[in-house]
Amino acid sequence: MLITQNIRLSRVLIDTWKVDIIMIISCTAVYLVREYLIAHHFQISPIIPTVLGTAIAFFIGFNNNQAYDRWWEARKIWGALVNDSRSFARNLINFVEGDEETVKIMVRRHIAFIYALKANLRYTVDGIYIKYLTEADKNEVDQQSNMHNAILNIQARDLQKLLKANQIDGFKFIEMNEMLTRLTDSMGMCERIRNTVFPTTYSYLTKVFIWLFVVTFTLVISQDMGYWSIFMGWLIGFVFVSTQINGMRLVNPFETNSSSLPLNNISRTIEINLLQMIGETDIPEPIKPINQEYIL
Repeated sequence: MLITQNIRLSRVLIDTWKVDIIMIISCTAVYLVREYLIAHHFQISPIIPTVLGTAIAFFIGFNNNQAYDRWWEARKIWGALVNDSRSFARNLINFVEGDEETVKIMVRRHIAFIYALKANLRYTVDGIYIKYLTEADKNEVDQQSNMHNAILNIQARDLQKLLKANQIDGFKFIEMNEMLTRLTDSMGMCERIRNTVFPTTYSYLTKVFIWLFVVTFTLVISQDMGYWSIFMGWLIGFVFVSTQINGMRLVNPFETNSSSLPLNNISRTIEINLLQMIGETDIPEPIKPINQEYIL
């Protein structure tokens, strides 16, 4: 997630340089075609790029709005995970009587759940969760494909054991079980966002329309600007392309890019908070920003 108010032009060019090269080549080809093939036969009406520009504005606006909605929904889900994690740990610490060791195991297991969920959403292998599981938990979790769901299942089973041992009463059990349900809901919502593909036709048609706009715009202005139309065609196309690309980077909020959610930072925050709550002294450092520009 970007944490700076000013974005360096170099970062934008890194994201768009391939498309920029294609646009420059296209604008050059269009200028040469108009100059040597059609300049003496007919004029291109300015209404064509005008209509196309209006259509592109609608498409880019829709795409970016929908992409931001996905990103913001994911951010709200992880904000809820932070709050529910703190509440779950606090209830374990204060509600369970006479079994401090089980409380620490369950709190540490919850940290493992957070890291396992993060790794799954990013399609990565994150071994951090392993150190917060007992050997028995690790063996059970490794046998299942959905590791974070398996961890919640173990939590529910231990919660049931605490109830049977009269270490929590029925009302406290219900409240803590509801927290596990909320964690399951958050987990499912994250998986829904990750597994739902953004409609390909919208992003594809937007790219096609931008290319058509750049071509027709260059044809029109080359009638008055000559070879400078190559530069102007690229410049106007760059505005549309950079806007569209930066919007589409929000479509998959769990990826590891400068615009994605800072899952590393959020997971580390939960880890630090929960370890401090159970009195641990070996506390990891917070995640530091990359180049003081963004945080993962």
